[in-house]
Amino acid sequence: MSHISLDQARIIIATAFAKGQELSLKPLSVVVLDAGGHPIAFERQDGASSGRFAIATGKAAGALFLGVPSRKVGEMALERPTFLASLGPLAPSGIVPAAGGVIVVDHDRAIGAVGVTGDTSDNDETAALAGIAAAGLAAQA
Repeated sequence: MSHISLDQARIIIATAFAKGQELSLKPLSVVVLDAGGHPIAFERQDGASSGRFAIATGKAAGALFLGVPSRKVGEMALERPTFLASLGPLAPSGIVPAAGGVIVVDHDRAIGAVGVTGDTSDNDETAALAGIAAAGLAAQA
């Protein structure tokens, strides 16, 4: 698989929402990006705030920009805050240093990313991983 299809993106989103419902999470927003950081699909649940597209995109696109999941970006922010702060203006879609942005890979090559926001960062990441697996895709380790 060299890309994430629209059908797979829809599965990722539907499964992330189902995981959120299963875990009684706050309203989630999910974006699926291609390898270039362009949106394939986005949805937000009823009650999600209007800024969630930008946050979800910042998590996913930031992960692609740096080549690591947004959880790792958060760790980098603690270790090197000035460096990470300087990257914001360089990244076209921003960088959100919190878990919930997961790179999707095919044979260790990034084919896109998923960004989830709305609950705690750990729960956002759990929903993203569930969606990726349900679509038959793999998350970067």
